[in-house]
Amino acid sequence: MSNAHASHGEGDFSASVKSYLVGFVLSVVLTGIPFWSVMTHQFDHMTTLWVVVITALVQIVVHLKYFLHLDFSKEGRINTFSFLFTALIIIMVVGLSVWIIYAANELMM
Repeated sequence: MSNAHASHGEGDFSASVKSYLVGFVLSVVLTGIPFWSVMTHQFDHMTTLWVVVITALVQIVVHLKYFLHLDFSKEGRINTFSFLFTALIIIMVVGLSVWIIYAANELMM
């Protein structure tokens, strides 16, 4: 049985650890910002909501790039497109289900 990791050099491991550490630090910061915003009440309600939403979207991108390693390089393009297609299907199924349930509720009222 061959070792799948035998072809990787020492530089790949340190680059991988660096990528995970950068992703972890960014995730902690992007979690702390909305937490601080909500707990300290420094902003009005709408600004706090936008801070939470924007940092959540940025954190999604950070997780996709640093932890799932999805990018548009030649090697990662297929995985990225597969992920995007899967996300599109899930969004359509959930969104259309909510739309159908809402329409059915309106028709029954």
